[in-house]
Amino acid sequence: MRTPQAPAAMAAACLGLLPALPAAAGDETPSAAEIIAAVYEANGGDTWRRPQTLYLEGYGIFWPDGTEAPRVVADRYRMWREYAPESADAHLANGKVRIDSYAGGETMFQIAFDGETAYDADGPIPGGAASPQWKNSFGFGIIRYALDEGFTLERLPDDTVDGHPAWFVRVSDPAGSETIFGIDKDDHAVRMVGFDTPKGWHRRYYSDFVTGADTGWRQPRLVRLYYDGVKQNEIHWQLFRVNEPVADEVFVLPADD
Repeated sequence: MRTPQAPAAMAAACLGLLPALPAAAGDETPSAAEIIAAVYEANGGDTWRRPQTLYLEGYGIFWPDGTEAPRVVADRYRMWREYAPESADAHLANGKVRIDSYAGGETMFQIAFDGETAYDADGPIPGGAASPQWKNSFGFGIIRYALDEGFTLERLPDDTVDGHPAWFVRVSDPAGSETIFGIDKDDHAVRMVGFDTPKGWHRRYYSDFVTGADTGWRQPRLVRLYYDGVKQNEIHWQLFRVNEPVADEVFVLPADD
């Protein structure tokens, strides 16, 4: 009677059937740093890497509890950004930001950060840059600083994003936060970002890109947001303006407008 092989022995036997990989496999592909540098060049150069301000306007669709009903449409959705020259933590608010969401003329929500204080529609709220609302939202922008001192970049296995072959790169910032980016192999558009949040594992998908004729800035017009694999909202941007002045009072709530 034969003695059954232990699972470890069986696994080793199976692995022994696999062909050995060439020592130089993958050497012809770009490094993580080269991929990030190509992202900067393809998406607007120095303007994209170190923008001053950005204004976006469009509409949003929300599934607050992650199911088809209730489904809420924000027929006006706006965001203002004033960017910080440096960032060391992907998931803390930096620079200045404000987001407004309206449905049928009624305010769904307003949030803002003026560089020190966080706000909602009623005024200041605790937590500042570390407020949970920002930890759930901030992450994409860290790619603009990924080649700065103190960052670590790592190639992950290639995959596809919405059917597009993509490089995957993990960006580790000086604060220890990790953010994963999916970069289109053909045109170096950023098609996906993923990071951990208080609400769960967050992935954001970008598509329907347009490029500003005057700035070369590449802007996705559709952004889909998922938490733990479930879509919770999608934003359709219809207008974008880059590096136009934004008054400081825009980032303080409540506001007159």
